[in-house]
Amino acid sequence: QAYINGQWLDADGGQSIKVNNPATNEILGTVPKMGAAETRRAIEAADKALPAWRALTAKERGNKLRRWFELMIENQDDLGLLMTLEQGKPLAEAKGEITYAASFIEWFAEEAKRVYGDVIPGHQPDKRLIVLKQPIGVTAAITPWNFPAAMITRKAGPALAAGCTM
Repeated sequence: QAYINGQWLDADGGQSIKVNNPATNEILGTVPKMGAAETRRAIEAADKALPAWRALTAKERGNKLRRWFELMIENQDDLGLLMTLEQGKPLAEAKGEITYAASFIEWFAEEAKRVYGDVIPGHQPDKRLIVLKQPIGVTAAITPWNFPAAMITRKAGPALAAGCTM
């Protein structure tokens, strides 16, 4: 199932895609075959969640990201094993990727606290440019298959830290 708007859901048409272990061809499970309608609902849910997420303080967002980092590290062995089973990536590399992926979340958990803007001298002595850093909306991410954990955390970390939803 896919997690959309706080609920675990099947694809509208009930179709699913088998997930095979590439080494043994054993079926590990299935994932829903989502389409445009489900994607639209996910975007709408992220948009609906945006005001509350944006309203969190930078420290609160950082704390939530920090907890995500901690959970990844606590579950590194299980996450690495899942990646190995699903992709055939050697176990040591899969566990290493989980650590690498978690490092992006750890970094942006700290960076979330630094979303303050800047005051930049202008082109005239009595002028200043004020830079405000504000969430701009829902963020979408398209990631490659070969680094499944690292590439999503590399995109989700900065978006969530900045106050955007995904």
